[in-house]
Amino acid sequence: MIEHSARRSAVTVPKHPLFLLFRIGAQRYALQATEVAEVLPRLVLKPIAHTPHWVAGVFAHRGVVVPVIDLSALTFGQPAPPRTSTRLVLVHYRADAERAAQWLGLILEQATDTLRCAAHEFKTYGLDNRQAPYLGPVREDELGLLQWIRVQDLLDESVRELLFPAQPMSLEPFEPAP
Repeated sequence: MIEHSARRSAVTVPKHPLFLLFRIGAQRYALQATEVAEVLPRLVLKPIAHTPHWVAGVFAHRGVVVPVIDLSALTFGQPAPPRTSTRLVLVHYRADAERAAQWLGLILEQATDTLRCAAHEFKTYGLDNRQAPYLGPVREDELGLLQWIRVQDLLDESVRELLFPAQPMSLEPFEPAP
């Protein structure tokens, strides 16, 4: 009897990873759900001067200032349209191996569905797009191709240093003189 109860209450671990699905225009993309910290509605952001056009700004969340990029603007040069299905998705981003993961916000269109599938269902597509290393393999289904986005490859070194500096800015110059 005890053995039967233990089996019934055991947690079933899914065999395949879960993906958050979204769109950029008519194209479908996926993020592995383990990289997602939180899905928020689209929020008002504070713009950051002298950044690439796809850096949408920053916002304060739970006492942390979070940088946000617009994945549509990064990928195809056009900002995500302001729809009710456009979300601000917080992902775990590691600026480098020595530092802990930090939040990076992504503006994603139609980030409202999930998919559970085997990672091996995604296949390489033969292009070596060095301008967009975050564009991973693709999966074909009845709706067409779905492309895996790799969070760790979203930012090049210069933008990574801008958004996640190794040495945070000193507040000393901003403090009033005694």
